[in-house]
Amino acid sequence: MSTSLRGNRDFLLLWSGQVVSTVGNRVANLAYPLLVLSLTGSPVQAGLVGLASALAAPVWYLPAGALVDRWNRKWAMMVADVARVGAVVSVVVALLVGRPSLVQLMLVAFIESTGGVFFQLAEAAALPQVVARRDLSAAVAQNQARDLGSGLAGQPLGGLLFGLGHAIPFLANAVSYLVSLCSLALIRPRLRAPVDRVPRRLTVDVAEGIAWLWRQPLLRDIALLSAIGNLAFGALPLILIVRARQLGAAPVTIGLMMGIAGGGAAIGALIAPKLQRRIPERLALLGAPWISCLLIAGLAVLPNAIGLGLVMALAIMQAPLGNVIAVGYRYALVPDRLLARVTSVSRLISFGTIPVASGIAGLVVAHLGPARAFVVTAGALGVGALLAMAMPTIRRAPSIQALSVPDDEHTESADAPSAEASQAR
Repeated sequence: MSTSLRGNRDFLLLWSGQVVSTVGNRVANLAYPLLVLSLTGSPVQAGLVGLASALAAPVWYLPAGALVDRWNRKWAMMVADVARVGAVVSVVVALLVGRPSLVQLMLVAFIESTGGVFFQLAEAAALPQVVARRDLSAAVAQNQARDLGSGLAGQPLGGLLFGLGHAIPFLANAVSYLVSLCSLALIRPRLRAPVDRVPRRLTVDVAEGIAWLWRQPLLRDIALLSAIGNLAFGALPLILIVRARQLGAAPVTIGLMMGIAGGGAAIGALIAPKLQRRIPERLALLGAPWISCLLIAGLAVLPNAIGLGLVMALAIMQAPLGNVIAVGYRYALVPDRLLARVTSVSRLISFGTIPVASGIAGLVVAHLGPARAFVVTAGALGVGALLAMAMPTIRRAPSIQALSVPDDEHTESADAPSAEASQAR
């Protein structure tokens, strides 16, 4: 973590609170299917709970972005934490007095994920009010490292806590949200809402965010390229697991393989700020898809699970750099009053392909086998790389530093893109 971020009390409060709550969330993510399977023995019902959780993002992203742009971002995060505490505690109570129903678990999973959508959008919109603009890239990278590291720690911890008692992982998750709530209460900035404006219908605000992103070719094209990349990388976990089993890997070895791959992403998040200062943004956006394409294609010929994990770690290590660049452009170009809305639209496009990735991967593996599925996935990344080269916005992308303005000048004038950004069209 950079020196300036280490000295930023409010960022450290926000960041550390989210370390705890993200670990708690990952613990619960594993506990939900384990609980349903232990109560019913039905993979279908376990899948329904997972579906309820996954539905929250596409349902809420657009309206949540519009609402967060109307609200005080600090209060939005605190209300989201309170809602998640209440939902998760209901599961703890149900386990202590009897057993929760499938409907309750689906509802709680949906509410918890809904709170996560509102919290993430509010945190993204509030970050420029907590961190100086020169430190935004480092802060985004630290948040990625937080999420990735918490995910690596949360899954094994979830299994351990569930083994001690079915209610324990949910109780730990509720406590983690309370820790986040306390850290938010200690943050000094009000994380103000945007300037008052004439009340409008929610659909009008949502439409404004969509239209604004569409009129910004650079941000729009990055979101579209991210959607292709996320479709490919979202399919890879299933393909890796099937291939490792085909090679005779034991479950513990498969777990190690996935851990190695996740560690690559965490390392990438830690080094992303340094890479971003040294590698021109346009070069990173053009080169990264080709590197991923070649590495993923190489997975098809590797003879063991550990080798798969190591190469996958290299392939995924560059993803955080792309995220830092994408978010950096968003902070540089999007005015504060639209930040949550544009972020919500961008995330809906970028992440909207992930829910279908596993299903597509299953079909490809079933028909072609895992080795050829790697080649198909590499081909998808190759298509993304060719599209990036064909897009003038990507080939001529300006540096984020050239678009950035001092903190006190980042006002409504940000509605108008800079001359350099206009040239990128």
